[in-house]
Amino acid sequence: MKISLSKSLYTKGLQCQKALWLKKYNKAVLTPPDDATMARFKEGNTVGDLACDLFPGGREIPFKGTTFSQKITLTQEWLNEGLNDIYEATFEYDGVLVMVDVLHKKSNGSFEIYEVKSSTEAKDIFRHDASIQYYVLNGLGYDVSDVYITILNTDYIRGDELDVRQLFTHVKVTDDVLALQGDIPATLGKFRETLTDRVNEPDIDIGRHCKKPYPCDAIDYCWKQQRNIPEYSVFNIFQMNKNPKSVQLYKDGIVAVEDIPDTMKLTDIQQHKVAVWKAQRPVINKDAIKSFIDSISYPIYHFDFETLGPAIPKFEGMKPYGKFPFQYSLHIEQEDGALEHKEYLATPGQDSREAIAKRMVEDIPKDACVMAFNISFEKSIIRTLADNYPVYADHLMNIHDNFIDLATPFQDGDYWMPEMRGYYGLKYALPAIVPEMQKAYGDLDGVQNGEDAMRMFIKLGEATDIDEIAKTKTALLEYCKLDTYAMVKILEKLKHIIS
Repeated sequence: MKISLSKSLYTKGLQCQKALWLKKYNKAVLTPPDDATMARFKEGNTVGDLACDLFPGGREIPFKGTTFSQKITLTQEWLNEGLNDIYEATFEYDGVLVMVDVLHKKSNGSFEIYEVKSSTEAKDIFRHDASIQYYVLNGLGYDVSDVYITILNTDYIRGDELDVRQLFTHVKVTDDVLALQGDIPATLGKFRETLTDRVNEPDIDIGRHCKKPYPCDAIDYCWKQQRNIPEYSVFNIFQMNKNPKSVQLYKDGIVAVEDIPDTMKLTDIQQHKVAVWKAQRPVINKDAIKSFIDSISYPIYHFDFETLGPAIPKFEGMKPYGKFPFQYSLHIEQEDGALEHKEYLATPGQDSREAIAKRMVEDIPKDACVMAFNISFEKSIIRTLADNYPVYADHLMNIHDNFIDLATPFQDGDYWMPEMRGYYGLKYALPAIVPEMQKAYGDLDGVQNGEDAMRMFIKLGEATDIDEIAKTKTALLEYCKLDTYAMVKILEKLKHIIS
């Protein structure tokens, strides 16, 4: 009996045959998708549904309530009826099951395949996805004239109404798909040979394929359970998908950072990371930290945005995945340590950008010392607000030009602790420098990071229960408030070091 495969299993096998085997026979060891991943899946489905509007008059094969056999039968029935556009058209050939996002029948009787992705790039893996669909339809005798990857158009700027035809762009990949056809039978043969043994999983070592083209859901199993790769290893020093040194060190039996040879050629930043970890003591450049502190003037406006970046632009002037702020927190710190807190939280579903710009210029005076952690993000949002709302542009750009980056002492290597594991982002710096703040984040209800905030704000727009709405608002406000208070505490620590 031929082992059946789907197009998703096919592309998984292309990345790693062990991952394919685990998906088929040992799902229990795989890490289930987290909330962030599920949110991306949901958004991808929304994009796919919207792309169907490019082919009006079509029908969708229902996913729920039908078996795959019924889906195949219904597809054939609709084709026999002369339907020109079918969404999720389902076919099986050579033991491979595929569901085509959009199958379009041309006036000459040939067909076009449209593979819809919530991406702004027609990635190579998408071509493989489309190629297995072509293989199935061609094997069944269908005349497929062209194959397209339908992606989001980064040049599209939304007007008052969403223009679906401008939102998407079709990338013709017919030649690429045809070039891949010759390899498919052999590839399927290898996959089936691997899957013949249902007891013994394939002996495939870890490597760059674990995270490319997608982070594998078997990483915890393969890395931690089977090979005891520590949380901080050579793979952190040398980014696995950008530097082959990590894989080479691993193959040479060197995994722990402390085992990296002193003779190994390293960049300055790599050498710094390794040295701090090997010494297991902090590196503190008091002169540099003092210079940073001296650049600050009071009062300090500790500032943090929370944003959404939806695939489908929600409001006029936005692009696909364009960021728009829905919340900010502001702690105003006086030189004597006195604190005042201000905040803003938008109403879900409403375009809050002008309102948030107005509140910012009310809350932050010109020429103020504004502080954020990794200022590039906040500054990019402010520039966009200034472009969109010229009436506030002068004041907003004044705020923009007066930002000081609290990450500077860490980014420059002037304050590094082993616990930071070579990273200077807030989530690494904070527990190392102000460990009591980590507990404060852990005590928060429902929102403990930026991705939680995005999901909860979306959830807030869907909520109808008054108590749930109030609880969600409180959770969002408390989280963002803690982000800027954490900045206050980090700065306090830096000042203490040089005192």
